[in-house]
Amino acid sequence: MELFHEGPGIGERIARLRARRRLTQEGLAERAGLSVDIVRKLEQGVRRTARLTTLNALARALDVEPSALVGKPATFEVRADGEQPSVLALRQAVSPVADLLGEEPDPEDPPDLAALRSSLRSTERIRREGRMAEIGALLPQLIRDAKAVAHASTGPAAAAAQSVLAEAYQVAATTLTALGKEDAAFTALERSMAAAAKGDDPHLETVGFSSLAWVLTKQGRLADAERVALRAADRIEPGFRSPPVELALWGVLLLRAATAAVRLERRDAVRELLALAGAAAARLGTDRVDYATPFGPTNLGVATVNFQVEMEDTAEALRTARTVRDLRSLPPTWRARFHVDRALALADLDQDDAAVAALLTAEGIAPEWMRYHATSLRLVSELRGRERRRASPLTELAGRLDLDA
Repeated sequence: MELFHEGPGIGERIARLRARRRLTQEGLAERAGLSVDIVRKLEQGVRRTARLTTLNALARALDVEPSALVGKPATFEVRADGEQPSVLALRQAVSPVADLLGEEPDPEDPPDLAALRSSLRSTERIRREGRMAEIGALLPQLIRDAKAVAHASTGPAAAAAQSVLAEAYQVAATTLTALGKEDAAFTALERSMAAAAKGDDPHLETVGFSSLAWVLTKQGRLADAERVALRAADRIEPGFRSPPVELALWGVLLLRAATAAVRLERRDAVRELLALAGAAAARLGTDRVDYATPFGPTNLGVATVNFQVEMEDTAEALRTARTVRDLRSLPPTWRARFHVDRALALADLDQDDAAVAALLTAEGIAPEWMRYHATSLRLVSELRGRERRRASPLTELAGRLDLDA
């Protein structure tokens, strides 16, 4: 176990970027819409953290991504058990010691609600694109900001902040699950549900149950996952006059239940759930993204391919894959997973060159996500074991994924 060496702090990064752009502290503050005192204190190291809204404003003024200011989150490098960068930072955000110790709150004024919501949308976009290290760097501050706004507000403003906090915890839960830390994800969902109960968005509880079903599936608690998804779906079963968002959330819950049913080898249940989800997708007519999760005809096709691969209906999966249209309507990580599923099916048919091509397509869409995706890593290792060439696109891919020779 080795602690990463501490790199430049936020202040040093800001000062370097400001100097490169030939800006004074006053000029940077004016361009960012901030007080020069904040810029000065950050650069001098008097302040070592900043609100995410402050970081976003500085990043826009310096023409960089916010992650360029904060760097990668500090964590332990534990190669033996697979602990990844971002995990410690996210654990600390979900279960902060400061709350137990009663430490002083952040002296910087909380952001306003509009800025807080903008930060949430930006963070969700980064997560959908599979930029895992950036999530580990930015999401903890978003959670702290939302908590600060909720604490400092009353009435409708406090309820709105609680809704942002609930969504931020849900992003943390899905990220931690993707990193293989389902225990911390479960805690994040508990926090999310508590915040949602105080919030002003009636759909957040439904979204929380959808995320919970996914976490339970990853934990191997398949019957629990199916039950959670189906009960939540029963509560919101839409009618003809239901808004599209309810129809989409209902469809997502059906797919969550089908994911568990696939792994329980209940094929009849999978077909029934897909038929119901198909009807919902047809009524929507096009894919939409609600609460960072897509649903519609394209995502239904992508999910169907995934289920067919899991049920080892390999040839059928490839036939279905050829019928999926408008992939660009889906977020990058969904598209990348679709091509990984194609690669799994092709490898099962011993079409290894085509499988490698599909993996390279997935990597081109979401390269960082690939480095954390266990199924992708396993498939690359398996294909390497079957390949006889020492130098090939597959070998190069394995190197980029940090797989041992």
